[in-house]
Amino acid sequence: MKPEVHPVYPPARITCACGNVVETRSTRGSFNVEICSNCHPFFTGKYKLVDTAGRVDRFRKKYAATTAAKEAAAAGGEAAPAAGAAKKAGKKGEAKA
Repeated sequence: MKPEVHPVYPPARITCACGNVVETRSTRGSFNVEICSNCHPFFTGKYKLVDTAGRVDRFRKKYAATTAAKEAAAAGGEAAPAAGAAKKAGKKGEAKA
């Protein structure tokens, strides 16, 4: 092997948020992870909502207005889609005539 070509590859510790520690080697060094094979739902078979930095809450907040509008339209405004369809049909009818 050529000298000074390969990177330094020291022992490293990977620590999961669940407390699991994996001893390995890495050019990166030791670091922390949020999910490992001991706590990931795919490997454990248990459903667990994995919320990283409030992403689920941000998603719900972002689309709350859209969901509320759809629910309001479904509850009392079913005439609005029919009126829109009538307008479209009228425009098409006028163009053909």
